[in-house]
Amino acid sequence: MKFVRRLLLFILVIIVLVSSFIIFNGYNMYKNAISEVSLDKKVSNIRNDVNFVKIEDVPKYYEEAIIAVEDHRFKEHGAIDIISIGRALVSNIQAKELNEGGSTITQQVAKNLYFITEKNFVYRKIAEIFLAFDLENNYSKDEILELYFNTIYFGEGYYGVKEASKGYYKKEPKDLSLYEASMLAGIPNAPSVYAPTVNPELAKSRQGKVIRSMVEYGYLSQEEADKLEE
Repeated sequence: MKFVRRLLLFILVIIVLVSSFIIFNGYNMYKNAISEVSLDKKVSNIRNDVNFVKIEDVPKYYEEAIIAVEDHRFKEHGAIDIISIGRALVSNIQAKELNEGGSTITQQVAKNLYFITEKNFVYRKIAEIFLAFDLENNYSKDEILELYFNTIYFGEGYYGVKEASKGYYKKEPKDLSLYEASMLAGIPNAPSVYAPTVNPELAKSRQGKVIRSMVEYGYLSQEEADKLEE
């Protein structure tokens, strides 16, 4: 019995040490990033870009499509979503592979702002969490969503919803139809796979997921969804 207790204590100590090491390195990644370019400066640079689009210039249904498919509790949780992380963890364990990350929209913005090229997944996720708290403490939900629209990658070299809207549909974001908006909302999950110019059938399948999510979370009626998927 003593051996078992000692073994469990040893395992616990190892877990604490490894976790502390990971958090320390993730925090250093975060600190180094914001020391090079402050968050305010990063956001200012994005807002001053010629392709920046304000949230009021994007159709409401595009905003709803993004929230429904990417982070349906976005307006309710803070920097991280414990429920989503737990669900992703269970799913990954069941699948025996890393299929889901449980990242919030805020964490995705953090990644797009600073950590898009970082190769160490574990340290990067920790750094994203620290930066996500900075974002939630300094910017409103609408401002964070606006940053998401303007930094996400849509495939074919298009960064931000303005480039994607013009590139795929030859129109300004404000003129997107519900069909087009739901198509664009599905692309960032895997741009090389879901870009409609690359894999039309997979893009359509992903759009179906977006539409079903919009119905599930009350943004569309089933009748409206059926018309879109005809």
